[in-house]
Amino acid sequence: MSHAAVTAPNVSLRCYGAIEASDVHDFHQVVLGLDGAMVMAVDGVAEQIDAGSAWLIPAGARHDYAGVGTNRQLVLDLPAASLAVPERLFERARAVAVDPSLAQLVHAIAAHAAGGVGEAQGNAFGHRRFHWDAAARLGAALVADSGALAGVQSEGVRLDFARIDRWLRAHLSEPLKIADLAAHCGFGMRRFHQLFIDAFGETPHRYLQRLRLDTSITLLADARLSLTDIALEIGFGDQSAYTHAFTRRFGLAPGQWRALRH
Repeated sequence: MSHAAVTAPNVSLRCYGAIEASDVHDFHQVVLGLDGAMVMAVDGVAEQIDAGSAWLIPAGARHDYAGVGTNRQLVLDLPAASLAVPERLFERARAVAVDPSLAQLVHAIAAHAAGGVGEAQGNAFGHRRFHWDAAARLGAALVADSGALAGVQSEGVRLDFARIDRWLRAHLSEPLKIADLAAHCGFGMRRFHQLFIDAFGETPHRYLQRLRLDTSITLLADARLSLTDIALEIGFGDQSAYTHAFTRRFGLAPGQWRALRH
């Protein structure tokens, strides 16, 4: 199957037919079970996916799949480096169990998607906002889910991705102190810095910048927060710096983004 280039996250509801099909694409993919079941095989390993489970499929991995009866899945197409998730999360294809909080989020996003978000309104930007918002929430939940992270290692050394993610989110409003984060994870600063790059695909500072902006997408949905409130909460010195960084990444100023219907 051929695909147009994917440059931003995409979230969709899909039903898989009983006839086996195959696919390869240049973006990562997460297939999250909703209703019914499907069978997927990647690199010769086959697993059934149903509610409470998921497949993590790295870019370039061939996968064969077929539905089992009536089924629905929530699919996240995720270009590398588009969202703040550890790159090593997609080092290999694997089926994982998802925890109840992630399963609940999957159903909530699926219900929203089923309502014809954005497209039904003829609102392309609103549609884009939905995809980014849903992807940011799913990405955060995946990293927090110990089941999704089980077995993910860096050079044989286990980094606790969920712990790193929690620490970074708890300190978004502060300047990044790598020595403190390294000590929190039980490593020296130089060793931790290299392990972080190997596992996350970029330096801690670059990853944190994307994490801050991803977080701001969900904060923009809260009308009680001013843009200045959001800027300070995620670690920008003022609204102007936040607006510049947000616009450069997403193509719209945060005030415009907030005004979009989705």
